[in-house]
Amino acid sequence: MSKKIAVVTGYAGFIGCTFVRKLLEAGYYVHCVDKFSYYSDLLPGNQAVEKYQDQMFWTQGDITELDWLPECDVVFNLAAESDVDKSNQNSAAFIQSNIEGVRNLLEIINNRIVIRADKPLFFQVSTDEVYGDTMNGSYSESQTLNPSNPYAATKASADLLIQSWARTHGLDYIIARPSNNYGPYQYPEKLIPLAVKRLDRGKKIKLHNGGKPIRTWTHVEDTADALIMLYEKAERNRIYNISSEFEQTNEDTVRKIINSYYMGNASRDVPDWKDYIDSDYERPGQDVRYAITCDPLRELGWEPKKVFDEEIAQLVTHFKKNWKW
Repeated sequence: MSKKIAVVTGYAGFIGCTFVRKLLEAGYYVHCVDKFSYYSDLLPGNQAVEKYQDQMFWTQGDITELDWLPECDVVFNLAAESDVDKSNQNSAAFIQSNIEGVRNLLEIINNRIVIRADKPLFFQVSTDEVYGDTMNGSYSESQTLNPSNPYAATKASADLLIQSWARTHGLDYIIARPSNNYGPYQYPEKLIPLAVKRLDRGKKIKLHNGGKPIRTWTHVEDTADALIMLYEKAERNRIYNISSEFEQTNEDTVRKIINSYYMGNASRDVPDWKDYIDSDYERPGQDVRYAITCDPLRELGWEPKKVFDEEIAQLVTHFKKNWKW
């Protein structure tokens, strides 16, 4: 049986650690690359992957500074700066990682790997935010890009760079654009773990724009399954959305978090639950509603397995037990 070798950048991030575990379980050999920043989770020796040590190799490094990658079948790029508020304050790090980092990976593939090996597939994990927001309907993969914040703009720029590389250099690629992800071990700069942390500290949960923005929630396990399915089954040189298509306002999401925190059940309302929320902050350039369809992915046989209202109570319990500064 031939060995399937995957490079995964950003493997210690939220999606990356789940995705690497699933690759290992599926029999892949994985070369893991990460610079290990404050939000990193999966470190060498982590119990979740301990039995797969013979299938793993680690490189600590920033994708903007790498000068080598091993022979492989695919490079999954999950390395990125992703916090919208931070991108609004200072976009320099986002331009460096999300654009310059991708350029460097593409240069390595073109100028290093192909000298002695076959050119691997470049698999870019992008975001639904590149489409911008919409109050009506949902966006398919053919939608014109219209990013609303610096983070989304850098991800859109990388997507376009990859497509130009395919035209100029014969690169094979897949671009995946997942909707908002949730699940365990997420760093508390994202809504669910941050809300639990605020409740732990007796603080009000800060909600942008009155909690009215709408987000679609896709579980990280479902996203990881979709990435593997796309690599193994999807047509090359195409873009694929990934979405559970379950959406709700941020206020509804936080209400379910508060209910789960105090009542152990997302549907049992805490009396005066709005007293736990601070809705005064207005985010600059706030996207009101993200919504995407993913018919091409579903045609390959993918369906989301996780249901938000069934997952949120145990997820809140997880974040209560796994404190992060």
